[in-house]
Amino acid sequence: MRLPQIRLHSTSGQIQIKTVNSQLAIEQPKAELNIQQPKAELDIERTASKLTIDQTKAREDMDLKNISRRIEEAAEQGYQDWLAGLARVAQDGDELMMIENGGHPLASQAKRNSEPTNLEFNIGWIPSAGSVKIEYEPTKLDINWRVNKPIIETQVNKPIFSSTPGLVEISLKQYPALKIDFEM
Repeated sequence: MRLPQIRLHSTSGQIQIKTVNSQLAIEQPKAELNIQQPKAELDIERTASKLTIDQTKAREDMDLKNISRRIEEAAEQGYQDWLAGLARVAQDGDELMMIENGGHPLASQAKRNSEPTNLEFNIGWIPSAGSVKIEYEPTKLDINWRVNKPIIETQVNKPIFSSTPGLVEISLKQYPALKIDFEM
């Protein structure tokens, strides 16, 4: 005996999942930086040095005198010679006035006036020691400076975000099926 048979043939359903990944892009623009360095300020004040050499005394020692100095010395020498002559004439007059005291005043005066005077001579072209006077005033230097701080300006730029959201698509790749056959 044959019994009827039922044949079942089934196909499973399949799910298909399609994904698109999300994307995130981050861009960071560079910061803007501006730096300025002002120059330092420098002031220098200088007073010139001064050298003074006075060789007037050395030139006088070498008999290289200024005309006004020569005139002044000649006037002084003339005055001193006049005073000496006046004293000599007064002394001669006093001797002659006291002739009664004895002696020979006329003969002694004649002898004194006829004798040559001793002249002193020295080397005239060598100046005395220390006759040149030197004065020196050194340079004065004042330095003033001012340092200027740098000027720094910064601007921070925010990051730029761009994103694409992810996507998930679910669909049936294969539908489920059931096939039924009868055989007798």
